[in-house]
Amino acid sequence: MTTIYLAGPDVFLPDAIDIGRRKAELCSRYGLIGLFPLDNAVDLATADASRNIFHGNQAMMNDASAIIANLTPFRGPSADAGTVYELGYMAGRGKLCLGYSNDPAIYAERVARSGDIATQNGATVDAHGLIVEDFGLPDNLMLIHTLDLHGCALVTPRQPPADLWRDLAAFEACVALAAERLSQPAVRSSS
Repeated sequence: MTTIYLAGPDVFLPDAIDIGRRKAELCSRYGLIGLFPLDNAVDLATADASRNIFHGNQAMMNDASAIIANLTPFRGPSADAGTVYELGYMAGRGKLCLGYSNDPAIYAERVARSGDIATQNGATVDAHGLIVEDFGLPDNLMLIHTLDLHGCALVTPRQPPADLWRDLAAFEACVALAAERLSQPAVRSSS
């Protein structure tokens, strides 16, 4: 069976184990194996716990054929930094990359929601005078185009679900796309 690395800030939820189990069950329904980061058993009391988490997650990514990244904004207007790293790691290895966000708003709108913005010389800037990226995309252009190049467009709902962190409809759409894409035979170029 094909394995999918399930990246996202879901690991920080109080019911993270349950969310991981639900995601793995959805993967199983489509003939895939979901690898959730908390599947790694790490003793958090050890001095090298963070390094062990890193190496365990990296091993899972190396073993996986694809990633489904939860890019729902986390602690700000953009995706979780760890998840962004994992998406880039998988793209760099040429693996199938899929992502979803349960917040369908455009990135610049989310920045506006989060604090002071203004217009200076025709550009939108934040409270520090830094330009706010505004290409009409749901997140940073590097994330969006990584998905376009290495998988499928970002999956978002039309409206945010009542529970951004526990609604798995957009995740399941990614699982269905992954199952479809991973079942197709590889195209060989004639040389």
